[in-house]
Amino acid sequence: MDTTTRKAPSSVIDKIWAQHVVADLGGGACVLHIDRLMLHDRGGGLVLRKLTDAGTPVARPESVFATVDHVVETKPGRTDRTSVPGGATFIGELRAGARRHALRLFDVNDPGQGIVHVISPETGIALPGMTLSCNDSHTCTVGGVGALGWGVGTTELEYALATGCVLMEAPRPMRIELTGSMPAGTTAKDLVLHLIGVVGADGARGYAVEFTGDVVRRMSIEERLTICNMAVEFGARTAIVAPDDTTFEFLSGTPHAPTGPAWDQALSQWRVLFSDPGAPYAAALSVACDSVAPQVTWGTSPAQVVSVRGCVPAPEGIRADDIDRALRYMGLSPGQPVLGIPIDVAFIGSCTNSRLSDLRAAAAVLHGRTVAPGVQAICVPGSQEVKRRAELEGLAEVFVAAGFAWREPGCSMCFYAGGEGFGGRRVITTTNRNFEHRQGPAARSHLAGPATVAASAVAGAITDPRAL
Repeated sequence: MDTTTRKAPSSVIDKIWAQHVVADLGGGACVLHIDRLMLHDRGGGLVLRKLTDAGTPVARPESVFATVDHVVETKPGRTDRTSVPGGATFIGELRAGARRHALRLFDVNDPGQGIVHVISPETGIALPGMTLSCNDSHTCTVGGVGALGWGVGTTELEYALATGCVLMEAPRPMRIELTGSMPAGTTAKDLVLHLIGVVGADGARGYAVEFTGDVVRRMSIEERLTICNMAVEFGARTAIVAPDDTTFEFLSGTPHAPTGPAWDQALSQWRVLFSDPGAPYAAALSVACDSVAPQVTWGTSPAQVVSVRGCVPAPEGIRADDIDRALRYMGLSPGQPVLGIPIDVAFIGSCTNSRLSDLRAAAAVLHGRTVAPGVQAICVPGSQEVKRRAELEGLAEVFVAAGFAWREPGCSMCFYAGGEGFGGRRVITTTNRNFEHRQGPAARSHLAGPATVAASAVAGAITDPRAL
């Protein structure tokens, strides 16, 4: 081989990036081609309206998909009407905009409707090696199928719709290796919460993270989607797991994946999407997973997290202003055990943990048990497909028999937008953010995995699911 033509080793992030650069503007800035764009009902219609008013067409309407998820109601029998102020207008604007620009819309009660970050990998809209953008920060979720996804603002989204490109800084790749084995009773959510607790909320600020290691390779795609989803919670711009046979098996037969000879051609391109030995990274980190237990947040940041059998930290070793404010808001004391903190609400849903495997894990805990008196329990499947399959498997019956409300797909009370919320109550939740007032005015949110939420619903207090 002529060594003068040998390419330098590259990470999977650099490979995908290089394939999509339209113009290098210097200083790290690039015009980047975006393969797929996703819109949702909280702002997507506004962007389409601006394009219409400007007389600007969508550059590639066949590559743009829209869904109603953020403001749509999740109660059974829903229509366009929603408790979110102006919600019906948001939905109507998105519907009208999608019609004007000939976009595929997953409308209210469409069989393909669901949370944008659940349906994009589920349907094969997100595929390995693709770039994907959406007006939502958790677009990095699609890294679980080997795509590079970014959340963008409305101005960037308008530009992307009009041109098919975005202006971006070249990412700084960061490798996070998860080593060892995932202990029994511990989930991907627990691992990523533990990781955030180790590195802090700014631990990957501005990086594009590649998750590697034996633990990641053994994960299902739904578990990979969960860890990539939470990457933005420790500052990452995006995250990815290099695609492998597990990825290809997950995507095969999905509605928007290639078929026949095109599938074989795609596979040949996807199989080279791995990081070369010796690939350069701007930062690297290795985290041992062998002793990680189910995790629960005690504060108002995903980084304020401990083992479910741990205690709220004492101020020593933590910035006093952070801990004092968080403790005041959460109504907790230093040294207080997390186990046994009474809860008012148990919520299973969101783009982090509303997939079929999440519902299976929760149902396994709930089977033959009932929710504690006085606890409100809600399950919101991530998509119509997840809901349909959960009902076919009998999971919905388990949730309902246990005392959970069984909802229609959507973001629901992952966040408070002025409609339905958990104001003033203590919530254990599978969602991704526990910021102040995130789930309603003065709501106190504890992040956890689905099994921990289910076990806590049954006990009426934060509980170790391994003990049931």
